[in-house]
Amino acid sequence: MTQKTMVIDLDRCIGCFACEMACKQENNVPLGVHYNKVLSIGPMGKFPDLTQYFLPTVCQHCKDAPCVKVCPTGACHHDPETNIVTMNTDRCVGCKYCIAACPYNARWINPETKVADNCDFCLHSKNLAAGELPGCVAHCRFHALSFGDLNDPNSFVSKLLKAKDTVRIRPWLGTEPTLRYIP
Repeated sequence: MTQKTMVIDLDRCIGCFACEMACKQENNVPLGVHYNKVLSIGPMGKFPDLTQYFLPTVCQHCKDAPCVKVCPTGACHHDPETNIVTMNTDRCVGCKYCIAACPYNARWINPETKVADNCDFCLHSKNLAAGELPGCVAHCRFHALSFGDLNDPNSFVSKLLKAKDTVRIRPWLGTEPTLRYIP
């Protein structure tokens, strides 16, 4: 079975925000809402030895997604072909259960459609349907974002995960996030 995911190399991310802008344009994301938000972490340390890094944050696409579990209508679900956590907006009643259940603050109510939403790796855009990369990955000039099938041993992300140490955000919660970070 396919498990699409993203790997984010924090050493390569320079905080240019191209992924944020590409995401907004690709998905017509309204003002004040972000599918993909780059956080600036730092500065840390003592002058003059200061460090700072940038942390792109998106839906973690958990295998055991709390948002999917609590959705009373089944609007929030795993896509059967890719296992991406996505929304059927026609079924969403705007109850916000998924928003409350997400421990990663990756969900919100879209102010234009009035239904819950999240990053779905451009599943419903022209990109994935055409076999292309999600907008954020395609526009990352520094190759900090990689996308592919976690279950395909020949995919770039699988090879990357074998070669590099990676971490997940809050793994102790048992949600099994598929998204990984290279620290």
